[in-house]
Amino acid sequence: MLEQAILDAAWQTLETVGYSGLTFEAVAQRAGTSRPVLHRRWPGRLELAVAALAYRLDRVPIFVPDLGSVREELAVLLRRLGERSAPLIRVALNIGTELTASGSTYAEFRAHLLQQVVAPDVFEEVLRRGVARGELVPEKLTPMVRALPMTLGRHDMIMTSSSPTDSDIYAMLDQIFLPLVTS
Repeated sequence: MLEQAILDAAWQTLETVGYSGLTFEAVAQRAGTSRPVLHRRWPGRLELAVAALAYRLDRVPIFVPDLGSVREELAVLLRRLGERSAPLIRVALNIGTELTASGSTYAEFRAHLLQQVVAPDVFEEVLRRGVARGELVPEKLTPMVRALPMTLGRHDMIMTSSSPTDSDIYAMLDQIFLPLVTS
């Protein structure tokens, strides 16, 4: 399918030359099509980049089996997210200049990106299992507290340009998140 070839080409371009090198001409050439074809689907390169990132996320789904422990399930989730997301975060950080110029924020960019991803919310499923097993106190899972594991994982990737280590993951869980949500 042409759209898949275009999105693959856009992702490869983002990965090799970054957002600054993402042009409709480069993507069209890599995908074996023309710029007008791309312009009919995406009004600008930011929209094309978001579509390529969402496509990449959908192509690398994350599944976390029921391991009988919310701690272990969250560790698996954060590990797999790190493996999948570290290259995506590098690309997203390169988009910052355009976000600033357009008056947008990373939060809006992330929300727009996640609207295009069709994967199930694995994090929420892990939390539901933890609540069902009695490991987590539902009343303590406020929106701000709920966001902590993912926010801490993203922060670690942004600050180190790599996936969080297992020791960092367990420190996030054991020292910060789990004490807040267990009895």
